[in-house]
Amino acid sequence: MEVEKHFIFLCRVDEQPIPATNLLFVILSDKTLQEYLATGRIIIEPLGENAIQPSSVDLRIDAQFRVFRNHSLGIIDVRENLEDLTELVTVTDDEPFILHPGEFVLGSTLERVVVPEDLVARLEGKSSLGRLGLLIHSTAGFVDAGWDGQLTLELSNVANLPITLYAGMKIGQISFQQMTTPAENPYGSTALGSKYQNQTGPRPSRYWENFGERE
Repeated sequence: MEVEKHFIFLCRVDEQPIPATNLLFVILSDKTLQEYLATGRIIIEPLGENAIQPSSVDLRIDAQFRVFRNHSLGIIDVRENLEDLTELVTVTDDEPFILHPGEFVLGSTLERVVVPEDLVARLEGKSSLGRLGLLIHSTAGFVDAGWDGQLTLELSNVANLPITLYAGMKIGQISFQQMTTPAENPYGSTALGSKYQNQTGPRPSRYWENFGERE
């Protein structure tokens, strides 16, 4: 059986992206990541020391966390504005945030990430932390073309013992993939009404906006 093959070649940094309509996904290598970061095509700031890996960039955790006040409501109604459901907690450089077994909190990357209109990104946890029982996202690992801001982390502890989190420690890694064409309506464009563009720190859910504003 003959198998049809398709190839894509990345353009130079100073060239426009090559349009493609039939391709296999391409993950940017360390060499391309370094070029794109140097020219500002991808922005990750402040970039950590030795952050660039073979096909990803390491990200660190910020000092702010959103802790759920589980005693304040009897139910999470996704139609309601639930900003008051969480409380913002900030730790010092030497003070750990302790994530207890079964606990779920929101955190944030230390870095601001800007994704160009023809790339998408994937956020994944660090393997060494995963082996300790720490998960850094539930469903929010996908970063759209056009994104600009810090990334909110959905932190959960599936181990049987508490886990310490220190501000500035490496928490995850982000990789980038080439799209077939630049997005017609990138994240943050007026047509989309993007909820989290330019966010700083861990932002609570704004899913209720999908139902329209309620009294």
